[in-house]
Amino acid sequence: MIDRPEKSPNALDRRAFLRGIGLSAGAAGAAAVGVTATKADAKAQTGAAQGTGYQETEHVRRAYEAAGF
Repeated sequence: MIDRPEKSPNALDRRAFLRGIGLSAGAAGAAAVGVTATKADAKAQTGAAQGTGYQETEHVRRAYEAAGF
């Protein structure tokens, strides 16, 4: 039989530490995406309040006709 060295408690602690770092980085990335989306939504709402939203132009009408709407 092959003798395997006993796992030290430090090895398990390192793994838990690295796993925690990975989860923290993922959570920070998700939070950053949420903040970015919120800023974009705020800009879109500001544009709608100023009347710069959707406009049906001749180009849009031709696209609707071509699509059969």
